[in-house]
Amino acid sequence: MNHVLAGLVLVCIAGAARGDDAPVSAEEMQRIYDEVKTPFKYGIILAPPAGQMLDCPSVFRHGDRWYMVYIRFDNVGYTTELAVSDDLLNWTPLGSILSPREGKWDAKQAAGYVALQNFTWGGSYALRSFDGKYWMSYLGGALEGYETDPLSIGVAMSESPDRATEWSRPLDRPVLAPDDAALWWDNQTLYKSHIIEDPDRRAGRRFVMYYNAKGRDGAERIGMAVSDDMLRWDRFGDDPVIDNGRGISGDPQITRIGDLWVMFYFGAFWKPKAFDTFAASRDLIHWTKWDGPHLVQPSEPWDDTYAHKPWVIKHDGMVYHFYCAVGDQGRVIALATSRDLRATPK
Repeated sequence: MNHVLAGLVLVCIAGAARGDDAPVSAEEMQRIYDEVKTPFKYGIILAPPAGQMLDCPSVFRHGDRWYMVYIRFDNVGYTTELAVSDDLLNWTPLGSILSPREGKWDAKQAAGYVALQNFTWGGSYALRSFDGKYWMSYLGGALEGYETDPLSIGVAMSESPDRATEWSRPLDRPVLAPDDAALWWDNQTLYKSHIIEDPDRRAGRRFVMYYNAKGRDGAERIGMAVSDDMLRWDRFGDDPVIDNGRGISGDPQITRIGDLWVMFYFGAFWKPKAFDTFAASRDLIHWTKWDGPHLVQPSEPWDDTYAHKPWVIKHDGMVYHFYCAVGDQGRVIALATSRDLRATPK
């Protein structure tokens, strides 16, 4: 038994003694749903250049402005982009911040997601620095195409997350790869990841990464990895923490609502189409899945194919649910809210 698995056993024993691994009750899950639901679709807030696609928004606060990291697919591969807003509704693209590197393991794909964000629901949503830098994890790959296997996870860092300048990569290799001590559920390709800092070290390390991955059965599930330095990562346990058996469970985002952890994620093909939902946990390890109404699902011409890949925040009493919409306007970034803003979709 390696040290990570040993740590898992000790954490589980301790958690069981405290009741931290107990399922979240139906009443608590309903309260979360009532708090986070966004039944009002505002519309498209970012559209790509002609012939391209946008994907995977992640929104943060820096100084007195809002920023969105998102990814652009140019029919060759992914590049990571940055946009800015003063009101969370109107967004201005600033440019690229993480690009593919010819001749490297990420030669065609570099799709980034912000890390170490303040995860408190209704909090600042600022990014926390570590070792004097701001961090992101990213999906990388050397082959052309839309998410062509195999894909791995890397890390990048910057001193200025609000500037459209290239983030640096401290390593010339992935931190997690499908052929690097891979497990039964992540030995084909690795997708989106979200890293948080856990000062209580519930999983035995300072940093926890949630990521979705595909095994040889073709299903995508969500699991965990842990680190103390953001550079060396170990898979946590043998099994995923979110598994719906088939289709896709992906794009996790972690927030803290009261005394519960909430994971927003999307589902596809184990129920019709693609949609956003959530799970909840007391200890970051054992998760209870919501089985009620979806948070966002296809309903409009511009998201009738897919409404998925969530990033959800609460600011000034309003819940903002950013997501990737696929419909008659192509693949774009859209927004749903907890109150009706009576906007006409762009």
